[in-house]
Amino acid sequence: MIKGLHHNAYRCRDSEETRQFYEGFLGLTLAGTLWIEQTKSGRKTDVLHTFYRLDDGSYLAFFEAPDMPFDFKPQHDFDLHIALEVERKVLEPMMIKGRQAGLEVRGISDHHFVESIYFRDPNGYVIELTAKQPAHDSHMDPAINRAREKLDQWQAVKAKAATH
Repeated sequence: MIKGLHHNAYRCRDSEETRQFYEGFLGLTLAGTLWIEQTKSGRKTDVLHTFYRLDDGSYLAFFEAPDMPFDFKPQHDFDLHIALEVERKVLEPMMIKGRQAGLEVRGISDHHFVESIYFRDPNGYVIELTAKQPAHDSHMDPAINRAREKLDQWQAVKAKAATH
């Protein structure tokens, strides 16, 4: 039924500043823009919706909506991050490029199924560049990794803690 991801959309402070990061720094093509002056419900607005193409044909998208307040703040990795897959050989050069651009850069983090580096975009979102390790597929195979069992254990521990 679901064929894949078309796009994820996030708010942005400034469309050009966002373009400079996603197209200029990360190398994603600005593939489309929608200038929305009226919502489908008839409300007047002034919003720019931009789309950046990934190699798999999906997009990262952003809304600049000056007439709608939004609390931009630096996001914690656990709260919100966007992970983009790259080849392993890309990680070190991108770390250097990020540091040269004056960006906050963290990594390389070994998560045992992927290795990752992290940046912060102009909107406060954490951007993870991640490279699969050879054991990636077995780590992500529910027949091997006991994902459901671990989730059930987590829920049981939470339920027990809530009763104490």
